[in-house]
Amino acid sequence: MTTLITNIQELLQIRDASIKKVSGAEMAVLPSIKNAFLLIKDDLIADFGPMENCPKINTDEVIDASGKVVLPAWCDSHTHIVYAANRIQEFVDRINGLSYEEIANRGGGILNSAKKLNETSEEEIYNQSKLRLEEIMNQGTGAVEIKSGYGLTVEGELKMLRVIKKLASNYPIKIKATFLGAHAFPAEFKENHSGYIDLIINEMLPKIADENLADYIDAFCETGYFSVAETERIMEAGKHYGLIPKIHVNQFTAINGIAACVKHNALSVDHLEVVTDEDIAVLKESNTMPVALPSCSFFISIPYTPARKMMEAGLPLALATDFNPGTTPSGNMNFVVATACIKMKMTPEEAINAATVNGAYAMGIEKTHGSITLGKKANVIISKQVTSFYQLPYSFGTDLIDSVFIEGNKIK
Repeated sequence: MTTLITNIQELLQIRDASIKKVSGAEMAVLPSIKNAFLLIKDDLIADFGPMENCPKINTDEVIDASGKVVLPAWCDSHTHIVYAANRIQEFVDRINGLSYEEIANRGGGILNSAKKLNETSEEEIYNQSKLRLEEIMNQGTGAVEIKSGYGLTVEGELKMLRVIKKLASNYPIKIKATFLGAHAFPAEFKENHSGYIDLIINEMLPKIADENLADYIDAFCETGYFSVAETERIMEAGKHYGLIPKIHVNQFTAINGIAACVKHNALSVDHLEVVTDEDIAVLKESNTMPVALPSCSFFISIPYTPARKMMEAGLPLALATDFNPGTTPSGNMNFVVATACIKMKMTPEEAINAATVNGAYAMGIEKTHGSITLGKKANVIISKQVTSFYQLPYSFGTDLIDSVFIEGNKIK
């Protein structure tokens, strides 16, 4: 199957295969070709360039993209889209003045989701989750990381990871699975943290490894959740089973968690609504990708990741949705990109880089996803007619996607 897209107003994010991520001032540069073509063969990008070099060949489909922009599909490196039920009441509770911590302390939050998940069958969780996956695919996401973490029991965590594995088998979108048993302490382990971590290490991890259910390991390293020392213990145990750390950190407080993550070669550190100068200095000397989740800040009214400060210090930055039932019930990467521009003062070029090439790096798929590069997966978004790609974040409430291709097949 070959598809030729012609007369593209602007083809964005064209990269040499050697580019793994972009950092600092490089993030303001978004390489592109105006009046371009793109050739897709089977599931790969086969050729691209200016229209004057467009090959005269027979193809299965020709798409005229006059007035439209084409860019790589989004790479969403942080989601929790496998869950059993929404938490709408908590949304209303926050409107009425309760904080995230107050809701959690009275049995809401993560423990609420865990209760619902453990009461729901694996089949029903799959049926709910596949609808969310289909939704984000239609919104232009071509690769996604999905975490467990709403089980908090051996069977609950395995159930979630099996659902993620089934989704990966049944859909063309690239899915990476992260084990997040250390999302919160179950009520019965509230005063016995070591006992729950023992359960993670001695019972959950061996079974996850036996079934090959996860690529990464995560923990909620935060005041009132998992301490730095507890997070280090979990990272060390995960690495024993080949699971690379991707850690929640610095959402509400800075407790030197980033330094611990860098020490353990974490692939990414995610949230970062609070970032110190010391955190930035540590990240500058690492290969760890900082990941911002602006729609979480928007939804629960907490500070936004200080993107400008981090990029001006020379750091890279990725953007992701944090799609989950409690603090970000949306997986729309278009909104994430727009919010990063509007609230974090990222330029459209920086935000698109953060949501594509750097997002791919943050989930370990930079060799195959995240840019228009020969031989990479043919995951692309074709916009509707726009004046320029700046209109994508500018018209933040409008669906400007005409078509989405994932591994060479038209999804939308």
